[in-house]
Amino acid sequence: MLDAIVDNYFIVLEKIGDEVETLDEELIKGLTQETMQTIYHFKKELLYIRKSVWPLREAIHGLEGIESALVDEKTVLFFRGIHDHVVQVIENTEALRDLVAGMLDLYLSSISNRMNEVMKMLTIIATIFIPLTFIAGIYGMNFKHMPELEWPWGYFLALVLMAVVVVVLLTWFKRKRLL
Repeated sequence: MLDAIVDNYFIVLEKIGDEVETLDEELIKGLTQETMQTIYHFKKELLYIRKSVWPLREAIHGLEGIESALVDEKTVLFFRGIHDHVVQVIENTEALRDLVAGMLDLYLSSISNRMNEVMKMLTIIATIFIPLTFIAGIYGMNFKHMPELEWPWGYFLALVLMAVVVVVLLTWFKRKRLL
């Protein structure tokens, strides 16, 4: 019965391993909220298997060390084989847990990189519009004694100044490879 239980762990781990490989391919194709939930699901499942198998290892190790006239030498060898299988199950579980943890890290770093790209674009947009807002703010004041307000080309020059600022900033961003 112990041998059947341990052998079934191999079957379960093989199925989980296949599903984790499929999930890994999905993760490379694109990020979805379902992918994150599936990663957490596998993480919980593997933790549950580890918690189930760990005490089994100790119990079989205890059976392996029994010295009694009722226990045959072949039975002790059988228990050693089962113990080795349990250790393999634990190692496979740990390997899958590491793989799932790596997938989780990859998912989170991808989300972080995507957020950094968005923040970079928002920063560029803000950097372009701050000087424009400053220029518009100065020329939007209703003071009587602003000489530029009386110029016939004042409005046009303010617009040209704004356009020049935008072009200079965009050129600078492209040279710095921020765009």
